[in-house]
Amino acid sequence: MTTLTVNGTTHDVDLPDDVPLLWALRDALNLTGTKYGCGVASCGACTVQIDGEAVRSCRVAVGDVWGDVTTIEGLGSPDALHSLQQAWVAHQVAQCGYCQSGQIMQAAALLAENPRPTDADIDSAMQGNLCRCGTYPKIRAAIHDAASKMQG
Repeated sequence: MTTLTVNGTTHDVDLPDDVPLLWALRDALNLTGTKYGCGVASCGACTVQIDGEAVRSCRVAVGDVWGDVTTIEGLGSPDALHSLQQAWVAHQVAQCGYCQSGQIMQAAALLAENPRPTDADIDSAMQGNLCRCGTYPKIRAAIHDAASKMQG
């Protein structure tokens, strides 16, 4: 039995310690916003945050989780979307949408660390998150927009 705090709620998960966090989130907790992409931490679709750090949940075992987990479901709410989620909608970033939860979680970690990123900062932080639809210019614009709004 492993205890995880996910999106502010504590859960006891009856899974072996070596099960990837991704599967605990999706299968045990029914939080399906985090996507399976490659399984080897190369695409970023499964990105979540642990204590504010963007991590690939496909490569972190539940027994190795070191802090509170935030998924896309915990970033905002239907009544109060996070600034990044609002910017994603405003800039019509998503095409197929499969990678977008991971993109947003990575961008949220970036903005928490660097509230005024340059294009180079964004490109560097986001380079491990792949978008097969190629919406990178829209992603960058949405991050800049969210950063501006978060600054006030």
